[in-house]
Amino acid sequence: MPGENLSRDEARERAALLSVDGYEVSLDVRSAVGDTEGEGPLTFRSVTTIRFRCNEPGASSFADLIAPSVTAVSLNGKDLDPSEVFDGTRIALEDLAADNELVVDAQCAYSRTGEGLHRFVDPEDGEVYLYTQYEPADARRVFANFEQPDLKAPYRFEVRAPEEWTVWSNGAGTEHEGVWRFAETKPISTYITCVVAGPYHYVTDSYERELPDGTRLEIPLGALCRKGLAKHFDADDVFLVTKQGLDFFHEHFDYPYPFGKYDQAFVPEYNLGAMENPGLVTFREEYIFRGKVTQASYEARANVILHEMAHMWFGDLVTMEWWDDLWLKESFADFMGSFSLVGATRFTDGWITFANRRKAWAYRADQLPSTHPVTADIRDLQDAKLNFDGITYAKGASVLKQLVAYVGRDAFLEGARRYFKRHAYGNTRLGDLLAVLEETSGRDMGAWARSWLQTAGVNTLTPQVILDAEGRVAELAVVQEAVEAYPELRPHRVAIGLYRRSEVGALERYARAEVDVDGPRTLVAELAGQDAPELVLVNDDDLTYCKIRFDATSLATLREHLAALTDPLARALCWSALWNLTRDALLPARDFVDLVLRFAGRETDIGVLQMLHAWAESALVHYAAPAWRPSGARALAEGALAELRQAEPGSEHQLAWARFFASLASDPGDLDLLAGLLDGTEEIPGLAVDQELRWAFLEPLATHGAAGEQRLDEELTRDDTASGERHHVRCLAARPSAAVKAAAWERVVESDSLSNALVEATIAGFVRPSQRELLAPYTEKYFAEIERVWRERSIQIGVVVVRGLFPALRDSPQTLEAADAWLAAHEQAAPALRRLVLEERDDLARALRGQACDAAAGPR
Repeated sequence: MPGENLSRDEARERAALLSVDGYEVSLDVRSAVGDTEGEGPLTFRSVTTIRFRCNEPGASSFADLIAPSVTAVSLNGKDLDPSEVFDGTRIALEDLAADNELVVDAQCAYSRTGEGLHRFVDPEDGEVYLYTQYEPADARRVFANFEQPDLKAPYRFEVRAPEEWTVWSNGAGTEHEGVWRFAETKPISTYITCVVAGPYHYVTDSYERELPDGTRLEIPLGALCRKGLAKHFDADDVFLVTKQGLDFFHEHFDYPYPFGKYDQAFVPEYNLGAMENPGLVTFREEYIFRGKVTQASYEARANVILHEMAHMWFGDLVTMEWWDDLWLKESFADFMGSFSLVGATRFTDGWITFANRRKAWAYRADQLPSTHPVTADIRDLQDAKLNFDGITYAKGASVLKQLVAYVGRDAFLEGARRYFKRHAYGNTRLGDLLAVLEETSGRDMGAWARSWLQTAGVNTLTPQVILDAEGRVAELAVVQEAVEAYPELRPHRVAIGLYRRSEVGALERYARAEVDVDGPRTLVAELAGQDAPELVLVNDDDLTYCKIRFDATSLATLREHLAALTDPLARALCWSALWNLTRDALLPARDFVDLVLRFAGRETDIGVLQMLHAWAESALVHYAAPAWRPSGARALAEGALAELRQAEPGSEHQLAWARFFASLASDPGDLDLLAGLLDGTEEIPGLAVDQELRWAFLEPLATHGAAGEQRLDEELTRDDTASGERHHVRCLAARPSAAVKAAAWERVVESDSLSNALVEATIAGFVRPSQRELLAPYTEKYFAEIERVWRERSIQIGVVVVRGLFPALRDSPQTLEAADAWLAAHEQAAPALRRLVLEERDDLARALRGQACDAAAGPR
């Protein structure tokens, strides 16, 4: 990765010097098909014309390009020697005029890592598919440009492709003899330009709406996927959510969708969930479901569709100036995804998912040594790449939810409307948003921003209850705490709920107060005199961002009556708080597992249930004392099988329990049951074992030596698709053999032959919790190799390898010491690499504390 970085200071200097009038980009991708054998990377021709101005004639600057070779460079009609001006990542521009034209003719490389122009060959039919992915700075792998978000410009794309292909870009396109020309875009940033090309399956629809001025807005809609997935593609549901979202945002934003058409492409081997390219949103194709999934999966897809749609305004129309203010788009899109999901679609419980799943991501990120304010200090592009994290997304969204409670929904939305109209097609900083919110709310946003956006860390809120002689609440207070490293005590607008059991045993809220918590201790006078509660729930209704704790009475109530909570959001908040107690080594892992075994079977919200399954497995693998793990694993597997057999036949709960049971299966009897379900000799009424479930059952069989290479090859023959290939690779690497692990390590660490998707699949198979001893030799190898991997591989692959292969399963003080030794010996390593190792090291230290807590709890 040397030479590819761009610093914030360099970007600011260039933005102060240059302004861009427009791009013309011509790509020839016919080389993607046919005979592609040869030395070196497979390339395509890229010709770029940039027209730009310089406010200091005679000054020097540079354009960005990452390419194997450059054929020609012309600046203001003068031919330059590529060998003199191009160093592999930048094109030097000397003696600039007031008005300039740069023409670059280059051979750019197709990608196998999902960065730049990704080329995928479908194993099912041999068809080739292309798509681009750029964020934060990979457009320079496809065409020469000024790769920073504040040098916006309009673009005209032209793509020459095989005649049987279709090509899409941000604007509407027309084709003549294999050449596709696209309408000029509005001024946008480089990272949201896009090209998708290949024999994709394409479905169309349209959206219409009458605008307040009486005009009619019509938006052509399209949705596309690989031909092999067409039979699974429920485009009607995609269009339904799309139209509901467009209605919602038009109603609340009062700014018509500004980018013409709205295509949505589901593409293979995608690194992200999705990307908000205006007019051509790209998604990972796993959102097309090949088998039966729960409603949580459909909800997740709808949320992502709406998240990306919100970006059309927050991010595309108005863009942050530099990646410091990445939250100006991602936090808003994350919040708006749930806000519109609940307000416009059938998924009216979206805030439950947000509280239970999204916030868990934020809480983890905010307690790592790499935590940072929502408005981060982004020094360069490597920093930017790693800041697409739980703080920028989920914490930022949680803070915005708190902001809505603080200023009011109407003031918040009116602020957004003014923000769009004032800064359309421009770039902004934090102060630009705060200015409009101050106008609409009448509040001083500076103090709020300093507490919530410019400080790191998560506060903890704990109730204190004192009863009088009659058993009523004499005093109720909320105690706020912060860790020493991040001592900020924030103002919180919270609801406090009091709960007790009814005559029929239901745990229900009987009193609620919404108050401002500020400082170390806040009295809640509104609840004085109430009957004694069995449960006090701070942050009821999930208005703020905090970790909540329980007083002793409340915790005892949850231990016995958690499933009796009738409100699903309150129940989800309690589960989340109990999980945070487990991660913080305040609740033994075996106690959390016990709660899941006793109460998860009565959980009605399928998304919460699936999260509980993930947390229970994580508690067992990472936080349980090693001596207790075998009995804990047995208890979880037996409990999962019992719930599977008791679940309503054909229900999504049955499917969730089937997948959970498979993930835990290790006993010979469990493995025999899975094998029988695969070959038809066993049956669980109502459970349809489709292809995706077949692979889920095969994985534990491979992991425990009950399915060898031949059996896995047979399954690949049955499912000879891209998805089947990923499953096959993962299962092969999961086999319990030293030779298998060595081969998997070599393919990922020593070789660069695998695509991004197959790297991830191989790592997932390599790292199996039941194979800790097999993985022991790789601790030393990991620390010996990661700096080389980071230096030689793309940042995407570097992140996947450094995170995925960290020896977390060698959870001993010796592994912690090895991590500390590497960090001490590599103080000059790339800051982004050190951050990754620090994060993994912190997770390991947290796991060891949890194990000590669990061991101290003794047998249950």
